Amino acid sequence: MSVLIAVTALPCGLVIGLLLGALGGGGSVLAVPALVYLLGQSPHEATAGALVVVTVGAVTGLVCHARAGRVRWAAGAAFGALGTAGSYLGSRWSAALDPTVLMAAFAGLMLVVAVMLLVRGLRAAREADGTGLPGTPRPVSAEPLRDSRSAPASSGSPAPIRPARVAATASAVGLLTGFFGVGGGFVVVPALTLVLGLEMPVAIGTSLLVILVNSLTALGTRAGTGTLDWPLLAGFAACAAVGSNLGNRLTSRLRPQALTTAFAGLVTVLAVAMAAVALPHLWAP
Repeated sequence: MSVLIAVTALPCGLVIGLLLGALGGGGSVLAVPALVYLLGQSPHEATAGALVVVTVGAVTGLVCHARAGRVRWAAGAAFGALGTAGSYLGSRWSAALDPTVLMAAFAGLMLVVAVMLLVRGLRAAREADGTGLPGTPRPVSAEPLRDSRSAPASSGSPAPIRPARVAATASAVGLLTGFFGVGGGFVVVPALTLVLGLEMPVAIGTSLLVILVNSLTALGTRAGTGTLDWPLLAGFAACAAVGSNLGNRLTSRLRPQALTTAFAGLVTVLAVAMAAVALPHLWAP
């Protein structure tokens, strides 16, 4: 690995880990374009190598969130296990796909990620501004604060869990992980909040366990199907681990919606650029 490539890999891995730790997903979608366009990997090598980066970043972030009590191990393990079949199939399909088609599809995925992140950021902003929500707002006073300290958590009556819906969502997440080499946290986090009724900080921590299970499955499926540049990926993944740790610390210090909106804009720009490169090759005779 040359010095130039190493210098390029380090900040890319740091940014990816930072976003992975802060948002519980999304940052890994940058790994594939970084490996292809900045570090000279082929699309198939990049989707496999990105899984290594995602796995290391997920482990580091998971440890941090677990220490803070923001991981539901049983729910995350079950969700991840349900996605292993999709992860296996996605890895097989990705390996058989034309590289140009793979990159064009990845550009489409990035646009979907950007839209989902923007929607999530807007929803979080509305929830933070309680005056805009229906219902009767409570006055802020010392008495309610005392009551809230002694009252049980609001998670006592979660929405009913539909097993078929959980299995379908988990399989779709696994398919994304195996096919594109991404963690799928941009789908896992809202799924864990809507389908399993987890609160956002807990969903972010638990999503990293789901990402870890799916990534390991996809890596196992791809084992022996190609060669990986391990020195490059080791440096990339080490920086992702450091960034994931920093991102976890930033979760409670930065406005999540501001970070999400900025990241969605970056993903949109990258998606348009990737599509501009890939689509002419698809239409060429």
